[in-house]
Amino acid sequence: MRNILLIARREYLEQVRGRAFRMTTIGLPAVFALVLGVGYLSSLGLGANRHMAVAAPNAALANAIRDQLVGDKAAKARIDVFVQPTPEQRAVLVKQVHAAQLDGLLWVETAPGRTPTGTFVSQSSGDFITAARLKSALTHAVLGERLMGGGMKQGDADTLVDGVPLDTWQVKKDGSLVKTNAESSLWKGYVMALLLSMTTMIYGMNVARSIIQEKTSRIFEVMLAIAKPGDMLAGKLIGVGAVGLTQIAIWLAAGAVILFSPLAAAIMTGELAVHFTWTEAVLFPVYFVLGYLLYSSLFAGLAATCETEQELQMYMPLAAAPTWLSFALILLIINDSNSFWSVAASLFPPTAPVIMFLRMASEIPPVWQLALSIGLMAVSIWGVLWFSTRLYRVGILMYGKRATLPELMRWLRYS
Repeated sequence: MRNILLIARREYLEQVRGRAFRMTTIGLPAVFALVLGVGYLSSLGLGANRHMAVAAPNAALANAIRDQLVGDKAAKARIDVFVQPTPEQRAVLVKQVHAAQLDGLLWVETAPGRTPTGTFVSQSSGDFITAARLKSALTHAVLGERLMGGGMKQGDADTLVDGVPLDTWQVKKDGSLVKTNAESSLWKGYVMALLLSMTTMIYGMNVARSIIQEKTSRIFEVMLAIAKPGDMLAGKLIGVGAVGLTQIAIWLAAGAVILFSPLAAAIMTGELAVHFTWTEAVLFPVYFVLGYLLYSSLFAGLAATCETEQELQMYMPLAAAPTWLSFALILLIINDSNSFWSVAASLFPPTAPVIMFLRMASEIPPVWQLALSIGLMAVSIWGVLWFSTRLYRVGILMYGKRATLPELMRWLRYS
């Protein structure tokens, strides 16, 4: 045990004191915040300040479309209305669009007994935001015109066209009702699953890279004089895992400070409100440790059979496959967290950490499923460690050639 703790302390201090730890701890959240901030700021004003022309067969429809576009405060559009335009006027308006005197032209045609159709003319083929606004304005105007034509009042027609409000409530296990938001649940589950999968994969690969570096530098030959191979592997797993928990704790502490600030409190309300439960807070480190041990022990065994980091990279697609599968099922899981595939994926050890948190975002699974998932992961970790330790004992001292499958089987017998 003393040797295990010494090796774990060495691994922990070596990585925590390194520049890479400081850069990822501070730089990675900063990069994500910068990317999100740039994306948000760059989206502001898209499709705004357009000078548009609307040509329609009657004044009521043309003015209704204009009111819809002008009423959109984000669009800040200037609209010229043309009623009962002629083909000659259309040609003139198209020339104005070509000369950049107009940013676009919405030409509306109405055939007797048929739904009006629209044509959008602009210089750009990729201005999908303006096209979407025009389509929405045309749809609302036509619906409002039809509803009022059937005898409905203006206010009632506007309310119906804007859409009937729908609140969503969830029945908890104790029978109480709680107001929910599907979009918030989706993003909460996605972010937690992404953080969990990213950190377990990163620190699992750190264990593998550490083994490759020490193997190529022959430092193992010195370390084996005072420690057993199993102790060395256990120390690496404990030390690097402690680094991961330290980094996550720093991120969560910084996130808590930001979330409890007055600005975040004003933003994270209403439709954007995100709520975390004590169950999620307790199970997050549990699944991180289990997922990390599963992946890192697998990577350790693979690294012991490799000669270079380039050779190790060949196994990355295979290792990342469970994570890809987990995120491929995200819509199914969030929509129906108790379906057969959702439950099966949350019990399958390689996908259990990510899938279980995606399920918890919408509904906390039954206790027996949580217990069975953790139990299956523990058994899988034991099996992978049994396999990897035997490869590790022989592989760390093997140099000069790539290990074949028959040789790996002999290593298992030797150890």
